Amino acid sequence: MTSPLFSSANKLKLGTFSANCSGGMAVTKVEERWDNNWDNNIDLVQQCDEAGIEFMLPIARWIGYGGDTDFHGNVLETVTWAAGLAAHSSRIQVFATVHTAFNHPIVTAKQLATLDQLSGGRIGLNVVAGWNKPEYDAFGKDLPGDHADRYAMAQEWFDYVQKLWRMDQAFDWEGTFYQGKGVYSLPHPVQDRIPIINAAASEEGRNFAMRNADFLFTPVFDFEQARDTVQDISTRAASVNRQVDVLTFCTVVCRPTQQEAEDYLNWYADENADWEAVDNLMTLQGLHAQSFTPEALGMFRDRFAAGHGGFPLVGTPDTIADLLEQLSATGVAGTALAFVDYAKEFPYFRQEVLPRLERKGLRQPVQHS
Repeated sequence: MTSPLFSSANKLKLGTFSANCSGGMAVTKVEERWDNNWDNNIDLVQQCDEAGIEFMLPIARWIGYGGDTDFHGNVLETVTWAAGLAAHSSRIQVFATVHTAFNHPIVTAKQLATLDQLSGGRIGLNVVAGWNKPEYDAFGKDLPGDHADRYAMAQEWFDYVQKLWRMDQAFDWEGTFYQGKGVYSLPHPVQDRIPIINAAASEEGRNFAMRNADFLFTPVFDFEQARDTVQDISTRAASVNRQVDVLTFCTVVCRPTQQEAEDYLNWYADENADWEAVDNLMTLQGLHAQSFTPEALGMFRDRFAAGHGGFPLVGTPDTIADLLEQLSATGVAGTALAFVDYAKEFPYFRQEVLPRLERKGLRQPVQHS
Protein backbone atom coordinates (compact mmCIF):
# COMPACT_ATOMS: atom_id res chain seq x y z
CA MET A 1 0.00 0.00 0.00
CA THR A 2 1.31 3.46 -0.97
CA SER A 3 0.99 6.28 1.52
CA PRO A 4 -1.23 9.32 0.85
CA LEU A 5 1.77 11.65 1.01
CA PHE A 6 3.80 9.66 -1.52
CA SER A 7 0.84 9.28 -3.86
CA SER A 8 -0.15 12.96 -3.84
CA ALA A 9 0.08 14.50 -7.31
CA ASN A 10 0.28 18.04 -5.93
CA LYS A 11 3.55 19.81 -6.72
CA LEU A 12 3.31 21.74 -3.44
CA LYS A 13 2.35 19.51 -0.51
CA LEU A 14 0.58 21.17 2.41
CA GLY A 15 0.18 20.23 6.04
CA THR A 16 -0.36 21.71 9.48
CA PHE A 17 2.25 21.95 12.21
CA SER A 18 1.96 21.84 16.01
CA ALA A 19 -1.83 21.71 16.39
CA ASN A 20 -1.30 19.30 19.30
CA CYS A 21 0.48 22.03 21.30
CA SER A 22 -0.93 24.92 23.31
CA GLY A 23 -0.44 28.11 21.32
CA GLY A 24 0.35 26.14 18.17
CA MET A 25 3.37 28.03 16.82
CA ALA A 26 2.41 31.56 17.92
CA VAL A 27 4.14 32.67 21.12
CA THR A 28 1.42 35.14 21.99
CA LYS A 29 -0.86 36.15 24.84
CA VAL A 30 -3.91 37.05 22.72
CA GLU A 31 -7.11 35.41 23.87
CA GLU A 32 -7.77 33.71 20.54
CA ARG A 33 -4.42 31.86 20.50
CA TRP A 34 -4.76 28.17 19.65
CA ASP A 35 -6.47 26.01 22.25
CA ASN A 36 -5.13 22.51 21.56
CA ASN A 37 -8.08 20.70 23.12
CA TRP A 38 -9.31 17.52 21.50
CA ASP A 39 -12.49 18.96 19.99
CA ASN A 40 -10.47 21.64 18.19
CA ASN A 41 -8.06 19.03 16.83
CA ILE A 42 -10.93 16.90 15.52
CA ASP A 43 -12.44 19.98 13.89
CA LEU A 44 -9.11 20.80 12.25
CA VAL A 45 -8.29 17.33 10.95
CA GLN A 46 -11.73 16.99 9.41
CA GLN A 47 -11.42 20.36 7.70
CA CYS A 48 -7.97 19.47 6.38
CA ASP A 49 -9.09 16.02 5.28
CA GLU A 50 -12.01 17.50 3.34
CA ALA A 51 -9.75 20.11 1.72
CA GLY A 52 -7.19 17.57 0.50
CA ILE A 53 -4.37 18.74 2.77
CA GLU A 54 -1.70 16.04 2.73
CA PHE A 55 -0.53 15.78 6.33
CA MET A 56 -0.66 16.89 9.94
CA LEU A 57 2.63 17.05 11.85
CA PRO A 58 2.83 17.38 15.64
CA ILE A 59 5.59 18.54 17.98
CA ALA A 60 6.62 16.19 20.79
CA ARG A 61 7.11 18.34 23.89
CA TRP A 62 7.34 17.37 27.54
CA ILE A 63 8.23 20.68 29.21
CA GLY A 64 6.87 24.12 28.27
CA TYR A 65 8.79 27.32 27.70
CA GLY A 66 7.43 29.36 30.59
CA GLY A 67 6.36 32.98 30.28
CA ASP A 68 2.84 34.15 31.00
CA THR A 69 1.36 31.45 28.73
CA ASP A 70 3.82 28.62 29.44
CA PHE A 71 4.03 28.20 25.67
CA HIS A 72 3.84 24.48 24.80
CA GLY A 73 3.19 23.59 28.42
CA ASN A 74 0.00 21.76 27.39
CA VAL A 75 0.72 19.16 24.71
CA LEU A 76 -1.22 16.17 23.42
CA GLU A 77 1.15 13.18 23.22
CA THR A 78 1.82 12.59 19.55
CA VAL A 79 1.30 8.83 19.11
CA THR A 80 -2.02 8.96 20.96
CA TRP A 81 -2.94 12.13 19.05
CA ALA A 82 -2.19 10.48 15.71
CA ALA A 83 -4.38 7.50 16.61
CA GLY A 84 -7.32 9.72 17.45
CA LEU A 85 -6.98 11.91 14.37
CA ALA A 86 -6.68 8.87 12.11
CA ALA A 87 -9.98 7.60 13.49
CA HIS A 88 -11.68 10.92 12.65
CA SER A 89 -10.35 11.24 9.08
CA SER A 90 -10.18 9.18 5.91
CA ARG A 91 -7.41 10.49 3.60
CA ILE A 92 -4.86 12.62 5.39
CA GLN A 93 -1.43 11.37 6.52
CA VAL A 94 -1.04 11.79 10.28
CA PHE A 95 2.48 11.87 11.68
CA ALA A 96 3.69 10.85 15.10
CA THR A 97 6.77 12.71 16.31
CA VAL A 98 9.03 10.43 18.34
CA HIS A 99 12.07 11.33 20.44
CA THR A 100 14.62 8.56 20.04
CA ALA A 101 16.04 9.29 23.50
CA PHE A 102 12.73 8.78 25.30
CA ASN A 103 10.93 6.04 23.35
CA HIS A 104 12.12 2.45 23.10
CA PRO A 105 12.35 1.09 19.54
CA ILE A 106 10.27 -2.03 20.28
CA VAL A 107 7.43 0.02 21.74
CA THR A 108 7.47 2.55 18.91
CA ALA A 109 7.59 -0.14 16.21
CA LYS A 110 4.54 -1.87 17.70
CA GLN A 111 2.63 1.37 18.26
CA LEU A 112 3.08 2.71 14.73
CA ALA A 113 2.41 -0.63 13.03
CA THR A 114 -0.81 -0.86 15.02
CA LEU A 115 -1.76 2.69 14.03
CA ASP A 116 -0.91 2.01 10.39
CA GLN A 117 -3.37 -0.87 10.40
CA LEU A 118 -5.98 1.16 12.28
CA SER A 119 -5.71 4.06 9.82
CA GLY A 120 -5.63 2.02 6.64
CA GLY A 121 -2.03 3.02 5.92
CA ARG A 122 -1.95 6.71 6.82
CA ILE A 123 0.63 6.97 9.63
CA GLY A 124 3.95 8.80 9.27
CA LEU A 125 6.99 8.99 11.55
CA ASN A 126 8.89 12.15 12.40
CA VAL A 127 12.19 11.14 13.98
CA VAL A 128 13.72 13.60 16.46
CA ALA A 129 17.13 13.07 18.03
CA GLY A 130 16.36 15.55 20.82
CA TRP A 131 17.95 18.80 21.93
CA ASN A 132 15.90 20.28 24.80
CA LYS A 133 17.91 19.95 28.02
CA PRO A 134 14.98 20.54 30.44
CA GLU A 135 13.25 17.56 28.85
CA TYR A 136 16.31 15.37 29.31
CA ASP A 137 16.38 16.55 32.92
CA ALA A 138 12.71 15.61 33.32
CA PHE A 139 13.46 12.10 32.09
CA GLY A 140 16.54 11.82 34.30
CA LYS A 141 18.82 11.57 31.29
CA ASP A 142 21.98 13.42 30.33
CA LEU A 143 21.85 15.45 27.13
CA PRO A 144 24.92 14.36 25.13
CA GLY A 145 27.16 17.36 24.65
CA ASP A 146 28.25 16.22 21.20
CA HIS A 147 25.52 16.59 18.57
CA ALA A 148 26.99 13.59 16.73
CA ASP A 149 26.40 11.36 19.77
CA ARG A 150 22.66 12.12 19.69
CA TYR A 151 22.50 11.09 16.05
CA ALA A 152 24.54 7.95 16.65
CA MET A 153 21.86 6.83 19.08
CA ALA A 154 19.11 7.98 16.70
CA GLN A 155 20.65 5.94 13.87
CA GLU A 156 20.72 2.77 15.95
CA TRP A 157 17.17 3.46 17.14
CA PHE A 158 16.00 3.89 13.55
CA ASP A 159 17.80 0.79 12.29
CA TYR A 160 16.26 -1.24 15.10
CA VAL A 161 12.72 -0.02 14.29
CA GLN A 162 13.20 -0.71 10.58
CA LYS A 163 14.36 -4.26 11.25
CA LEU A 164 11.39 -4.86 13.54
CA TRP A 165 9.12 -3.78 10.68
CA ARG A 166 10.83 -6.13 8.19
CA MET A 167 11.60 -9.33 10.06
CA ASP A 168 9.00 -12.05 10.58
CA GLN A 169 11.28 -14.20 12.71
CA ALA A 170 12.79 -13.42 16.10
CA PHE A 171 16.30 -11.97 16.16
CA ASP A 172 18.85 -10.73 18.68
CA TRP A 173 19.92 -7.08 18.78
CA GLU A 174 23.37 -6.31 20.14
CA GLY A 175 24.05 -2.61 19.67
CA THR A 176 25.81 0.23 21.44
CA PHE A 177 22.63 1.67 22.90
CA TYR A 178 20.14 -1.22 22.75
CA GLN A 179 20.27 -4.94 23.40
CA GLY A 180 17.49 -7.49 22.91
CA LYS A 181 17.08 -11.27 22.79
CA GLY A 182 14.50 -13.07 20.70
CA VAL A 183 12.93 -9.83 19.47
CA TYR A 184 10.20 -9.49 16.85
CA SER A 185 7.25 -7.18 16.25
CA LEU A 186 4.04 -8.20 14.51
CA PRO A 187 1.99 -6.89 12.80
CA HIS A 188 4.12 -4.99 10.33
CA PRO A 189 2.95 -1.67 8.86
CA VAL A 190 0.49 -1.97 5.99
CA GLN A 191 2.18 0.79 3.96
CA ASP A 192 5.01 -0.30 1.70
CA ARG A 193 7.05 2.32 3.52
CA ILE A 194 5.91 4.55 6.34
CA PRO A 195 6.93 8.10 5.34
CA ILE A 196 9.86 9.31 7.41
CA ILE A 197 10.47 12.95 8.30
CA ASN A 198 13.60 14.10 10.08
CA ALA A 199 13.41 17.57 11.57
CA ALA A 200 16.94 18.95 11.45
CA ALA A 201 19.21 21.64 10.08
CA SER A 202 22.58 20.61 11.53
CA GLU A 203 25.27 18.77 9.56
CA GLU A 204 24.58 15.56 11.48
CA GLY A 205 20.85 16.01 11.03
CA ARG A 206 21.14 16.48 7.28
CA ASN A 207 23.32 13.41 6.97
CA PHE A 208 20.83 11.41 9.05
CA ALA A 209 18.02 12.55 6.74
CA MET A 210 20.09 11.69 3.68
CA ARG A 211 20.55 8.12 4.93
CA ASN A 212 17.10 7.45 6.34
CA ALA A 213 14.36 10.00 5.71
CA ASP A 214 12.05 10.74 2.83
CA PHE A 215 11.71 14.38 3.87
CA LEU A 216 14.05 16.77 5.65
CA PHE A 217 11.94 19.20 7.70
CA THR A 218 13.90 22.39 8.20
CA PRO A 219 13.44 26.15 8.66
CA VAL A 220 13.49 28.48 5.65
CA PHE A 221 14.70 32.06 6.16
CA ASP A 222 14.50 33.29 2.58
CA PHE A 223 14.14 31.92 -0.94
CA GLU A 224 17.87 31.84 -1.66
CA GLN A 225 18.57 29.83 1.48
CA ALA A 226 15.68 27.49 0.60
CA ARG A 227 17.13 26.88 -2.85
CA ASP A 228 20.59 26.21 -1.39
CA THR A 229 19.10 23.77 1.13
CA VAL A 230 17.24 21.84 -1.57
CA GLN A 231 20.37 21.63 -3.72
CA ASP A 232 22.49 20.50 -0.79
CA ILE A 233 20.06 17.77 0.23
CA SER A 234 19.56 16.61 -3.36
CA THR A 235 23.31 16.31 -3.85
CA ARG A 236 23.84 14.44 -0.60
CA ALA A 237 20.97 12.05 -1.30
CA ALA A 238 22.08 11.39 -4.88
CA SER A 239 25.51 10.41 -3.58
CA VAL A 240 23.89 7.41 -1.88
CA ASN A 241 21.27 6.80 -4.60
CA ARG A 242 18.37 8.14 -2.59
CA GLN A 243 15.79 10.90 -3.02
CA VAL A 244 15.10 13.17 -0.07
CA ASP A 245 12.69 16.08 -0.43
CA VAL A 246 12.62 19.22 1.69
CA LEU A 247 9.64 20.37 3.75
CA THR A 248 9.48 23.57 5.77
CA PHE A 249 6.97 25.42 7.94
CA CYS A 250 5.22 28.75 7.50
CA THR A 251 3.26 31.18 9.65
CA VAL A 252 0.00 32.25 7.97
CA VAL A 253 -1.83 35.54 8.50
CA CYS A 254 -4.31 35.74 5.63
CA ARG A 255 -6.71 38.69 5.48
CA PRO A 256 -8.70 40.51 2.76
CA THR A 257 -6.21 43.42 2.73
CA GLN A 258 -2.47 43.65 3.30
CA GLN A 259 -3.00 46.26 6.00
CA GLU A 260 -5.36 44.01 7.95
CA ALA A 261 -2.86 41.18 7.82
CA GLU A 262 0.07 43.33 8.93
CA ASP A 263 -1.98 44.96 11.69
CA TYR A 264 -2.98 41.57 13.05
CA LEU A 265 0.61 40.30 12.88
CA ASN A 266 1.72 43.34 14.88
CA TRP A 267 -1.14 42.84 17.35
CA TYR A 268 -0.43 39.23 18.27
CA ALA A 269 3.31 38.91 17.56
CA ASP A 270 4.57 42.24 18.90
CA GLU A 271 2.15 44.09 21.14
CA ASN A 272 0.91 40.85 22.74
CA ALA A 273 3.88 38.53 22.29
CA ASP A 274 4.88 36.43 25.29
CA TRP A 275 8.42 37.73 25.12
CA GLU A 276 9.62 35.79 28.15
CA ALA A 277 8.59 32.53 26.47
CA VAL A 278 10.10 33.73 23.17
CA ASP A 279 13.44 34.40 24.82
CA ASN A 280 13.37 31.11 26.73
CA LEU A 281 12.69 29.27 23.47
CA MET A 282 15.44 31.11 21.61
CA THR A 283 17.92 30.61 24.44
CA LEU A 284 17.32 26.87 24.47
CA GLN A 285 17.53 26.71 20.68
CA GLY A 286 20.76 28.67 20.71
CA LEU A 287 22.37 26.64 23.45
CA HIS A 288 21.24 23.14 22.64
CA ALA A 289 19.90 22.94 19.07
CA GLN A 290 21.48 23.50 15.70
CA SER A 291 18.25 24.07 13.80
CA PHE A 292 19.05 27.79 13.65
CA THR A 293 22.39 29.53 13.22
CA PRO A 294 23.39 32.11 15.85
CA GLU A 295 22.90 34.83 13.23
CA ALA A 296 19.40 33.62 12.43
CA LEU A 297 18.50 33.44 16.10
CA GLY A 298 19.50 37.06 16.46
CA MET A 299 17.69 38.24 13.34
CA PHE A 300 14.44 36.39 13.73
CA ARG A 301 13.21 37.16 17.26
CA ASP A 302 10.05 38.61 15.74
CA ARG A 303 9.56 35.47 13.66
CA PHE A 304 9.86 33.35 16.79
CA ALA A 305 7.06 35.35 18.40
CA ALA A 306 4.94 35.09 15.26
CA GLY A 307 5.45 31.40 14.64
CA HIS A 308 8.44 29.68 16.24
CA GLY A 309 10.71 30.92 13.45
CA GLY A 310 8.47 29.86 10.58
CA PHE A 311 8.64 31.59 7.21
CA PRO A 312 6.01 34.37 7.21
CA LEU A 313 3.04 34.22 4.83
CA VAL A 314 1.38 37.54 5.68
CA GLY A 315 -1.07 39.35 3.45
CA THR A 316 -3.94 38.90 1.05
CA PRO A 317 -4.80 35.55 -0.57
CA ASP A 318 -3.03 36.74 -3.74
CA THR A 319 0.11 37.67 -1.79
CA ILE A 320 0.20 34.35 0.05
CA ALA A 321 -0.39 32.33 -3.12
CA ASP A 322 2.44 34.22 -4.82
CA LEU A 323 4.78 33.58 -1.87
CA LEU A 324 3.96 29.89 -1.92
CA GLU A 325 4.62 29.83 -5.66
CA GLN A 326 8.05 31.37 -5.05
CA LEU A 327 8.71 28.86 -2.27
CA SER A 328 7.79 25.98 -4.57
CA ALA A 329 10.08 27.38 -7.27
CA THR A 330 13.06 26.89 -4.94
CA GLY A 331 12.44 23.13 -5.09
CA VAL A 332 10.85 22.83 -1.65
CA ALA A 333 8.34 19.98 -1.86
CA GLY A 334 5.87 21.39 0.61
CA THR A 335 5.21 23.25 3.80
CA ALA A 336 3.38 22.80 7.06
CA LEU A 337 1.19 25.74 8.01
CA ALA A 338 0.43 27.35 11.35
CA PHE A 339 -2.26 29.88 12.24
CA VAL A 340 -3.01 31.74 15.46
CA ASP A 341 -6.32 29.85 15.57
CA TYR A 342 -6.07 27.00 13.08
CA ALA A 343 -9.69 25.87 13.01
CA LYS A 344 -11.14 29.37 12.65
CA GLU A 345 -8.61 30.72 10.14
CA PHE A 346 -8.23 27.66 7.91
CA PRO A 347 -11.65 28.05 6.17
CA TYR A 348 -10.64 31.41 4.69
CA PHE A 349 -7.28 29.96 3.57
CA ARG A 350 -9.10 27.02 2.01
CA GLN A 351 -11.67 29.21 0.29
CA GLU A 352 -9.28 31.85 -1.06
CA VAL A 353 -5.73 30.51 -1.25
CA LEU A 354 -6.18 26.89 -2.33
CA PRO A 355 -8.07 27.82 -5.57
CA ARG A 356 -5.29 30.28 -6.41
CA LEU A 357 -2.71 27.53 -5.93
CA GLU A 358 -4.75 25.32 -8.24
CA ARG A 359 -4.78 28.00 -10.91
CA LYS A 360 -1.00 28.29 -10.58
CA GLY A 361 -0.67 24.55 -11.18
CA LEU A 362 0.72 23.87 -7.71
CA ARG A 363 -2.26 21.86 -6.51
CA GLN A 364 -5.14 19.93 -8.04
CA PRO A 365 -8.81 20.18 -7.11
CA VAL A 366 -9.90 17.66 -4.49
CA GLN A 367 -11.69 14.63 -5.90
CA HIS A 368 -14.31 13.47 -3.41
CA SER A 369 -15.44 9.88 -3.78
